Parts: sequence; C-alpha cells; structure tokens
Amino acid sequence: MTQIRPSGFQLLPPVVKNLLIINGLFFLATISLETAFHIDLTKILGLHFVAATDFKPYQFITYMFMHGGFTHILFNMFALWMFGNTLENIWGGKRFLIFYMITGIGAGITYTVWIYFQMRPDLQSMDAFLLSRNLDELSALIGTHEFMINKFSGQIWVEFQSFQQTIRQINLDPENHEALHAAVNFITHYKEYYLNRSIVVGASGAVYGILLAFGMMFPNALIYLYFAIPIRAKYFVLIFGAFELFEGIRNSPGNNIAHFAHLGGMIFGFFLIRYWKKKGELH
Repeated sequence: MTQIRPSGFQLLPPVVKNLLIINGLFFLATISLETAFHIDLTKILGLHFVAATDFKPYQFITYMFMHGGFTHILFNMFALWMFGNTLENIWGGKRFLIFYMITGIGAGITYTVWIYFQMRPDLQSMDAFLLSRNLDELSALIGTHEFMINKFSGQIWVEFQSFQQTIRQINLDPENHEALHAAVNFITHYKEYYLNRSIVVGASGAVYGILLAFGMMFPNALIYLYFAIPIRAKYFVLIFGAFELFEGIRNSPGNNIAHFAHLGGMIFGFFLIRYWKKKGELH
C-alpha cells in the first residue's frame, strides 16, 4: 500500500515549482500595491460575474493566482505541492499544466453559472422596477431583497441612506415623482454595485481538481489528515466532494467560500481524466 506523507519541499518538478513562485509573487504584489499605491489588484484580476462592468475575459485565468489571505494561499500551495508533485512526476509538466489550467478555468465557469442562478431572482426584481417604475414592483424588491451594503461599502452606502429617506417620502406621498426618480437612480447604481460585488479568487478550483486526480490515480494511497489520521485517498476525495456540495447548497449567510468553484474543478478534472484514460494517454 502506498503511503503519502508530507515530508517537506523536496525535488520540486518545474511546473509545480513555478506555480508556487507565481502565486507567491501575485500575493506579495497584491499586498504591496494596495499598501503603497492603493491599487486593488483583486478588483482587477479577480473573477467577476460576466454581466458586471468590471468583468474581463482574462479574469478566468488571473483569478487562479489571486488569494484572499495568508491562510488561503498557504492551504492551496501546500495542497498543490503535496498532490501536484506526484502527478507532475507521472504525467510530465505539459500534461500537468494543461490539467491545472483546465480545472481552474472550469471551476470559474462552474461558479459563474451557479452565481447566475443565485442572483437571477434579485436582478429580475430590479429590472422589473426599472422598466415599469411601478411602486408595487419597488415594494416587492424592498420586501424580498437583502441589500448587500454597509458602512464599509463606500459611496453606495451614502446613496443607500438617501434611498431609505426616499422610500419614506414615497410612502407619505406616492405621487412624489422626484422621489420616484431618485429611487430609479439608486436602484440603477445599486444594480451595478451588486453585479460587481461578486469576486472569486484563489487556486482552490484547480487544487480540488488535482486532489480528485490524485484520488483517481492512487485510490488506496494513505493520506495523513492533520498529519495524524490515515485515510485512503478515494475516501478523502469523496468526503471533501460531499462537504463542498453540502456547503454549496446550504449557502449559509456570511460564507464567502466559493464551494461550487471547488466542485467545478473536481468535475472538470474527472471528465478530463476519463477522456485521457479513454484515449490511453493517462500515463
């Protein structure tokens, strides 16, 4: 039985090594540019929703090299080394890099599809009011939508406070056309803010794809969970996959983890491995 134990950074294959370096440089650049020049690299390179004004196609690639904090990048890079090291030594650098990029992009696509269905009801309510300028549509929007704004949200917070005053004016006088016009302006600005608010960063989708590949290639290998608890790779993958599915569906408030991006990496990785295996190109 094969046993997999993290024993240190030894004999790093070139693609894994360069991915570690690139991710580290992006992380340092994010901190440095924000501190020195107040440039938000996450806003530029993180993956936005495709209908957002801040979305750029290249973000499907660049988001993989951005991370939200030290713990985030540490976990991803450790997993990249731990499982990617073995896979690259078996597959070679070219195939490993192809797998990494496809699963990472696939994770971004999966999350984009998921977030679309999450956001669609709210966007439909906003559009219904903006098109009709009907007070019933405005009431329905206010009654069902949780406005994702707080005092740290910037200028939109000031506008939101004015909007609340506008709603009070409309309630007192439904024929107040100036108040209605102000409400239309706010919802127009808020819709843009709402679309731009969703930003995904991290190599987690590609890393989960690598984890899935390791479990498929070495199903009976032992992984030492928390460096102490031995568990076979196939069960390790199943547990992580089930957890991500559960958490993604539950979608608990305040949870900023893109669980469906993780699942997307695993799904794209599964079908890519099956394709290579069918063509006899897996080894």
